[in-house]
Amino acid sequence: MIDRVWPGRRLLLAWPGTRPLGAGAARPAWLAGVRAASNSSSSKRWNQRQQNDHYRKEAVLQGLRSRAAYKLLQLDHQYKLFRPGMTVVDLGFAPGSWSQVAVDRTSPGGRVVGVDILPCAPPKGASAIQGNFLAPATQDSLRQYVRDHDRGRPVARDGAAPAYLELEREQAAADAAADAGDAGADGTGAGPDADKVVDLVLSDMSDPWPLVEYPWIRTLSQPHYRMANTSGIGVRDHAMSMDLCDAALTFAVDMLKVDGHFVCKFFSGPEEKLLEARLKRMFRTVKRNKPEASRKASREMFFVATRRKKNVSYEDVYLTSERVW
Repeated sequence: MIDRVWPGRRLLLAWPGTRPLGAGAARPAWLAGVRAASNSSSSKRWNQRQQNDHYRKEAVLQGLRSRAAYKLLQLDHQYKLFRPGMTVVDLGFAPGSWSQVAVDRTSPGGRVVGVDILPCAPPKGASAIQGNFLAPATQDSLRQYVRDHDRGRPVARDGAAPAYLELEREQAAADAAADAGDAGADGTGAGPDADKVVDLVLSDMSDPWPLVEYPWIRTLSQPHYRMANTSGIGVRDHAMSMDLCDAALTFAVDMLKVDGHFVCKFFSGPEEKLLEARLKRMFRTVKRNKPEASRKASREMFFVATRRKKNVSYEDVYLTSERVW
């Protein structure tokens, strides 16, 4: 039997074969410990931090799904990541604040596709695929989706004339295809970068730590909080972040256009230098950044890699032909 207490009401749930607690029934000792934990000093500090968080307040006022949107806005202000009409892939998009920023910055005519292991409705103007990005099947589904030029784009109203910007983008795409054809070794237009269709890859992925107990405590049962928090084991958090960054980079090798950009979150550790070296083989500029909106206590940082080089293959980036993801 579990006794759950919510603000303003009391709910008694009994497991099959047990009796609900009566008014005079003794409460389990472990339940008293849970109640005490929910009112602990750490919980009070967390609540106080949330109430005093400037970015959280601004996110609520602006209709953003989380304060993380301001991290991407600050990175965009510094590195000019977005432009209208781009195709953006947002890995680990839940709860969707980065996708909200991407939709706003790429309109009109842009498309944003999010991928997350959590079930989450995408924000207006974006599309979503639910699945584990470390699974090859999920990556294949994403590749098929973005290779279809019309999927995920706004649909023009019947009878409406195409907008000037839309015509301009179509002409730019035709010119880019012609340039790729000139670069092809066989003169047929099938250059090594001709099938790249993504302009920007964003990776804010984290490994969710498992929910094993206390499912009625909101700070634990809310999956987006579990995705945002680290496990407290530095080696584990760093290793998993490197795996997720490598999976995102492998996708970028296959699908990112020449002069496209790449942003990934990571937790500091010994392998970050290897990741940085891979990024430098693929991009013209690679920077580390910790946005102002990122809490000082957080160990997260971001690699911002801009302007992908021409004719860079997986073997050039990883110095091996054996693919991991």
